[in-house]
Amino acid sequence: MVSAEYSVDLKLSTLLNEARPSAASLRAAGEAVDAVAQLIKSVPPQQVAPEAASGFVRDLGLAAEKLTFSFRPPEVVRLAGSHAAGAVARPDVAADLLVRLPKECFHEKDFLNHRYHAKRCLYLCVIEKSLNSSHLIRKVSWSTFQDEARKPVLHVYPATEIAELPGFYVRIIPSASSLFDVSKLNLSTRNNVRAYTKDGINQPTPKYNNSILEDMFLEENAESISCTFANWKALQEALVLLKVWARQRTSIYAHDCLNGYLISAILVFLTMDSGGSIITRSMSRRQIFRVAINFFATSKIWSRGLVLQPIKKRTITKEYIAHLVRTFDVAICDVSGHVNVAFRMTTSAFLELQDEAACTLNCLDKCRDGGFEELFMTKVDFAAKFDSCLRVNLKGNSKVTALSFCLDDESWRVLEKDVQSLLQQGLTDRIKMIRVLWRSTPSEWNIMDGFSEFGTSPLVVGVMLSLLEKSYRFVDIGPNPENRDEAIKFRKFWGKKAELRRFKDGAIAESTVWETETWEKHTIIKRISDYVLTKHLLLRKEDLTHVVDQLDFCLLVGGKDPVSSSGALLGAFDNLTKQLRLLDDIPLKITTVQPLDSAFRHTSVYPPEPHPLAYEKSSQKLPKFAPTCIRSLEVMIQLEGSGNWPLDPLAMEKTKSAFLLRIGESLADRGMFVTASEDEVNVLTSGYSFLLKIFHERGLVVQKQAADANTQSDPSEDKELFLRSQHSSMINGLHGRYQVYGPVVRLAKRWISAHLFSSFISEEAIELVVAYLFLKPFPFHAPSSRVAGFLRFLRLLSSFDWTFSPMVVDINNDFNLKDEKEINEKFMLSRRSYEQNPHDIEPAMFLATSYDKSSEAWTKHSPSKSVLKRMASYAKSSAELLTNLIVHGQSGQYTWECLFQTPLSNYDAVILLHQEKLCRPQHVLFPAETPNGKMVIKGNPSNDFHPYMPLSQSVVRSSRDKLLLNFDPTTCFLRDLKCAFPVTFKLWHDSVGGDAIGLTWENSKKRGRDEAEEAMPDPASILKEVGDVGKGSPKGHGVPELAIANYDEMHAIFSFGLATGKFMGSSEPMCTPPSAPSVEDVFTQESDTVILDGPPKKVVDESKKLNVGKRKRGTFAQDELAAFTNMIVSMKDVAKAIRDNKPIDIHPQLY
Repeated sequence: MVSAEYSVDLKLSTLLNEARPSAASLRAAGEAVDAVAQLIKSVPPQQVAPEAASGFVRDLGLAAEKLTFSFRPPEVVRLAGSHAAGAVARPDVAADLLVRLPKECFHEKDFLNHRYHAKRCLYLCVIEKSLNSSHLIRKVSWSTFQDEARKPVLHVYPATEIAELPGFYVRIIPSASSLFDVSKLNLSTRNNVRAYTKDGINQPTPKYNNSILEDMFLEENAESISCTFANWKALQEALVLLKVWARQRTSIYAHDCLNGYLISAILVFLTMDSGGSIITRSMSRRQIFRVAINFFATSKIWSRGLVLQPIKKRTITKEYIAHLVRTFDVAICDVSGHVNVAFRMTTSAFLELQDEAACTLNCLDKCRDGGFEELFMTKVDFAAKFDSCLRVNLKGNSKVTALSFCLDDESWRVLEKDVQSLLQQGLTDRIKMIRVLWRSTPSEWNIMDGFSEFGTSPLVVGVMLSLLEKSYRFVDIGPNPENRDEAIKFRKFWGKKAELRRFKDGAIAESTVWETETWEKHTIIKRISDYVLTKHLLLRKEDLTHVVDQLDFCLLVGGKDPVSSSGALLGAFDNLTKQLRLLDDIPLKITTVQPLDSAFRHTSVYPPEPHPLAYEKSSQKLPKFAPTCIRSLEVMIQLEGSGNWPLDPLAMEKTKSAFLLRIGESLADRGMFVTASEDEVNVLTSGYSFLLKIFHERGLVVQKQAADANTQSDPSEDKELFLRSQHSSMINGLHGRYQVYGPVVRLAKRWISAHLFSSFISEEAIELVVAYLFLKPFPFHAPSSRVAGFLRFLRLLSSFDWTFSPMVVDINNDFNLKDEKEINEKFMLSRRSYEQNPHDIEPAMFLATSYDKSSEAWTKHSPSKSVLKRMASYAKSSAELLTNLIVHGQSGQYTWECLFQTPLSNYDAVILLHQEKLCRPQHVLFPAETPNGKMVIKGNPSNDFHPYMPLSQSVVRSSRDKLLLNFDPTTCFLRDLKCAFPVTFKLWHDSVGGDAIGLTWENSKKRGRDEAEEAMPDPASILKEVGDVGKGSPKGHGVPELAIANYDEMHAIFSFGLATGKFMGSSEPMCTPPSAPSVEDVFTQESDTVILDGPPKKVVDESKKLNVGKRKRGTFAQDELAAFTNMIVSMKDVAKAIRDNKPIDIHPQLY
């Protein structure tokens, strides 16, 4: 515990050292500020006319006003802000310089109708002109004070830059001490903008009045804050930590929520007796930080208003505080008792602040190292935080142009509130939080242009969804029509979408219906938002960009999400389960049937759709074409207990095979189509194919004993089945808790495959990484949308410290302290080799679960550290692009599709496959573009293999015989390449739907230098050998003329290939091709292949000719079944002889 506390303090000290500038740089900044102050004081008196800022004056509505005055140098110029309080925090290192406006420049009634704001701006114009003429100043630019357009400030950049403070500037902020009579600016009753009326009656202008009062008491408040922080190191450091924390949360460090000044004012309040004196000088920086966060999250004082005055010296009455609370969303009364320093803060911003603070408290309690990484190092931005983001283009909108730029509040703030109110009313309880932000100040502002460039950037809306059952419901129920006033209001708001409906319980009510396909339910929020805003703000659809479904394109097939067939899939599995449990003609009854395929846990990128030839009855209407290949979905079976199972591993496997054959025969007798062999049994029923596997617990014990004897390094089939069953059960449970988990995993898998990482990371590992996002989402809430979840996956993959931290995925909260200690010990054991060889550690990705604490199941050997590093680099780039797309939209060549397009130039060589010859060509997102390079081999595709077969009612049986189960020519080609070139290069491919294979040469450093030089042949010859391995597949290979680093443009074709027992569980070919080629053509498959150095000799393996022309039979003969059944009797006697005789080496392509 002590070491953990020390570790946290050490990290905080390091953070503070990085965030706080050095004393030398602060002294240099102070000298620069003094120089600017002297320049301002030396500005000579002069006459000022409104023409100096004509655009600004015009947009305030004062073009006809007499605003001429005599400029006088400021009486006081003083340092304020973070530099004065000793709490500067990078990257915002600007120094605030308060310039007191002389009273002689103003009339006593200049507080009316924005005259003060106009003269304030004109005063700054004189200073700007003078500073621009000085050689000590590099640049002077205009900005705003807290994004309030009517209160401009100057940013002054000294000519001499400070190396440790890049971008340092001095912010010139006018103050107006004692300028006007405070009673004339009463916040709750006075109207000081005569144009601000309602039904011809002047309305109070509290925000306008507070804007002027803020300047009048700016110096007094700054002095109070500086005095409190002076010589209080812990408080200064806590303020820096709070600034870092808030800046990482971009939506709360904004004009309508927190800023450095407001945070410091709240800390001052907590040191006073009026704030309960809950911060004392005996506290450490960590304690002060926690106290402040807890105050943000839980204090009830917010509802009563905060007062920055000691109780005994309080000049403000309770009635006035109550007026402030009623008038403003949040009330923090300053030291004078006249100003609400939080007058810009909105209710929605405050609710978000409380939510962030509550989440931070959870991080402090539940996260490692006190949540240091989550609180201070993780960016909580709009794109990743909110479930959906909406950009609204209001430039030129009639609602905006009809408003005056500034009345009591500014038009941009009025529109923020309108959008917030409309969406809140339209989305009701579907959402947990709505956040509307419009950063209206332009990056470059010419004061002569006035406000014409303000509001050109889009208004941004963040939506955090409620429970998905609420968010995705189809019907909103409104008031009863008998409640006439409410019904009229409902119809006025919803317009043509409102309709009167009778519900199942007999109730009649106004309602709105948002009918959509089940797989499109996540777009309902978008449809409601777009409808409400276009109706009430008179917007066009192109003015709205709602980020909800922009990534759906990579999950659709034929414009439809195949997940819509999940109901049929589950129905087919239930039917199979029922039939299996009813079997009474097998020695042991089936007790458990569990699906293992990812389609059953809702994480398959493209869940299989029903195949017309996989039904028991062919009465349904057949399509014209059907896929030639069908994927079998693995199902695990457990039998009832028995003591007669053999102990020998091989005998046990043979016994399982006998059971499976008997099960297959029984199912075939019940009308199902079964293809069975000793290796596997496939059952076609209800439109799907299922691959049956038997699990026996004794296999786990046998495997463990064998491993202890060092006679078997790979896990047994029972061990693999056990791990997969445990994984499937847990992921199914997780999906039940988080409905959006499945879509996020599908996007993650599609991204991994699209960037050709399929060879290196299993789908189970991807599922666990995504699960970690939902189980430990801090500093966020668990995602409720696929886009936000996918973005967080990319960021997690790119930023997680895989080398020095295990990823512990505790789905069912099973781990206790003992388990965590065990996992850490096993992780440290796996990292012992790091010091000797930091580039070769296994597993590089350590994923600990309750069923696999050593990370041996999914990532023991892959990905390697180099592959993981490459994957993290790709993820970082994609995350940055996705963030930019969410916040700013598409621009130029950077589109949503780019996220799933991988650059083929990053590979040493590339094999391009003919898309029309892939087994599932509809899954290819983007056809691979031909890269630049020198062609080595090029050929044309054969017409012998087609991914689709024609169907008709008359040839259903013969068509069913041509089905290829679990056959994928790309997988076969890759396996052959790995066998032929085990250490020459790495293979990168897309297992989901890709038409390109990348090759990268293996690092020769792994072998000896002499051996590497001797063994490394010419790259072109290697690529020709690649073509020989896949004859009938490779179409062309390309290499550059000289360089070895970038081999490009390799092409491949798929021709006809027999699907043998390795796909169906038999040693026989399954079917005869549509047009049978000659025996020689079947095995050479050269077609139109061209090899640059001349055609190779055709070599035909005589042993392979024996099976040509045979066809797979649908059922077994009685004598064959009897032979398999009686095999168990003699199995024990034969087992020892089989085990004692080691098999000879067999050619990898023989079976």
